[in-house]
Amino acid sequence: MRSTAIRSLLAVAMLAASSLALAQGARDWPSQPVRIVVPFQAGSATDLISRQIGLGLGKEYGQTFVVENRPGAAAMIGSEAAARAPADGYTLLMSGPASMVTNRFLYKKLSYDPDAFEKVAVVAVTPNILLSNPSLPFKTLPEMVAYAKANPGKLTYASFGAGTTSHIAGEMLKAAAGIDIVHVPYKGAGEAIPALLSGQVSMYFDTIMTGLPYVKAGKLRALGMSTAKRSPNAPEIPTIAEQGYAGFDIAPWYGIVAPKGTPADVVSKLNVSINKLLKAPEFRERLAATGAEPRGGSVGDFSAMVSAEIPRTEKLVKQSGVTLQ
Repeated sequence: MRSTAIRSLLAVAMLAASSLALAQGARDWPSQPVRIVVPFQAGSATDLISRQIGLGLGKEYGQTFVVENRPGAAAMIGSEAAARAPADGYTLLMSGPASMVTNRFLYKKLSYDPDAFEKVAVVAVTPNILLSNPSLPFKTLPEMVAYAKANPGKLTYASFGAGTTSHIAGEMLKAAAGIDIVHVPYKGAGEAIPALLSGQVSMYFDTIMTGLPYVKAGKLRALGMSTAKRSPNAPEIPTIAEQGYAGFDIAPWYGIVAPKGTPADVVSKLNVSINKLLKAPEFRERLAATGAEPRGGSVGDFSAMVSAEIPRTEKLVKQSGVTLQ
């Protein structure tokens, strides 16, 4: 009996010591550089937003937040790297629809578990904009659809990766308009924009952040926004929905997550800091200048958003007919 009691006391003592160490670690966090994994190319919308967040958090904590680009495989390479990292608060992932939601319906087997993350905070949302090369014989979405129907298989559209919102948007448009246009996936805007400018591809569903400057410069045409409402950053560009495709509404969002098991105190601390940053006028202006719309909210808000996205995205993927190996 005495030995059993001693073992129980030792177990309680060890648990208390472990809890104290975790709490102390959370209070001291961050005591070393923090890595933000970005599953897309440098220069992409995800990358640009991540760097802004990293700079803001770095100033607040007096510690370096390093952006690490791990592009490829519809965000799976970067997502897998983050999911397998130690759950100590020193690795974060700038997640989005592909990594957290869409991939689970596109691939039979994933190299990571989309649910193996702690939600931290939603950062921003950006609409996609359908761009076209100005050398093509159409200036509007209806004209493009008419041309595509008269020339099946002749037009191509780029995306910033198979399985991304850019890809799904293109397949949704194909299905809604009844047209045959060919998908050409790239790793990000850094590859897709030059291909569109040079005429290697006909169109591209890009984020407004990286695509709109080319429209304003007259180098590319804007055929429509992918969201249900027009963007305040480009109110002159009509939505795809209002041009005859009611219900067309898809856009990438960006949210910070951490490996499953990251201390709750660290997650809470980060959530407070990100929300504080998103409310700062200067930071909001910097995001707005890129076309991104700040979001924020609680950890619960983020979880609820992802939960709501899952059945909606499953329906969109089925409608699009997209399947990947």
